[in-house]
Amino acid sequence: MFELRGKLSNVQQIGLGISGVVILLIVWWVLAEAFSRQVPVVEGFNTELPSTLTGDSLANTALRDSILRADSIKFANATEFRKIYPIVPLPTEVLASYSHLFSKDNLVGNALRSIWLNLKGYFWAVLLCVPIGFTIGLFPLFKGLFSKPVDALRYLPLTALIGVFIIWFGIYDEMKVAFLAFGIIVFLLPTVISRIDEVEDVYTATVFTLGATNWQTIKTVFFPAVMSKLLDDIRVLTAVSWTYIIVAEYINKDGGGLGALIYIKRRLQQVPDMFAIILVIVLIGFLQDMIFVYLGRRLFPYRHYKTTLNGNKEVRYGVYLLLAIFAMAVFLPHVPMIGTIALIGSLAAIVFILFGEIRVQSSLRNQN
Repeated sequence: MFELRGKLSNVQQIGLGISGVVILLIVWWVLAEAFSRQVPVVEGFNTELPSTLTGDSLANTALRDSILRADSIKFANATEFRKIYPIVPLPTEVLASYSHLFSKDNLVGNALRSIWLNLKGYFWAVLLCVPIGFTIGLFPLFKGLFSKPVDALRYLPLTALIGVFIIWFGIYDEMKVAFLAFGIIVFLLPTVISRIDEVEDVYTATVFTLGATNWQTIKTVFFPAVMSKLLDDIRVLTAVSWTYIIVAEYINKDGGGLGALIYIKRRLQQVPDMFAIILVIVLIGFLQDMIFVYLGRRLFPYRHYKTTLNGNKEVRYGVYLLLAIFAMAVFLPHVPMIGTIALIGSLAAIVFILFGEIRVQSSLRNQN
């Protein structure tokens, strides 16, 4: 297990994975206990000063001193204490908070809203990056004009630009989606250009020898080669996208979303709830990562398999149908019965994918 770039068996992977989770939980528990505090069980004892007393005026200073003096007296005279976890909550406290997050704070609805905004941001980012990136990466004229400015986009302080997006788009969903899309574009657009540069000349020389036109070269060489790698780059940007969508949802908290819910819990100093929401975001990101891995295997099977798999075509058709339905929902949100149409189409796409996946798994078993 200490061999450089060595391989683990399935049993070792499962065992070490479980052990890693246990170790993380133990570290979490130790940190919670390390930052815990003992507070007296007396009426009127405040563990935190009111947020209205943050100013340095004479009246605020006197009131702060009065509160602290009263708390010191109560602490000195207390005979019973209880332990609180104001900074790092216990794992059990975090788990217990899910009951009221689901029942009172609409955790599922807020999560679905954030996922929807996240997917819309991805949609617009990819829709813009692919044609612009291919244009700049393939044609020397545009590469000479725009490659340096595009590279410079990486250094923009994106969180500082949120005020600009508020001026341009307001404080509603349009601003949040635009901000998220821009946050992805500044990283994805240079990546598209660099992926085009990585395509080996032997492939372009081969299709040129076969008499392919420029469009045929783009379609059969550059597009498959770039998109198969770009899907991995989009996976990496999942964490970045969730960072930006949470920041954007701090604006106009009435719109909902996990970011708005975290902000509200922070104002109420409900730390276990904040940790519970963060774990939900981590889970969503992990599931997104698994979906991207699956899409990479089914949309670009030549990277993973040496032969054609039966059923892979049906899976691709189902994925393309889902993408078409999503695009329709983004472009035509006000069309009557769009929700019903999207639901029926999504169910049909899922049936296609499941049918194809059954055939793929059967094909893999036959190969083994």
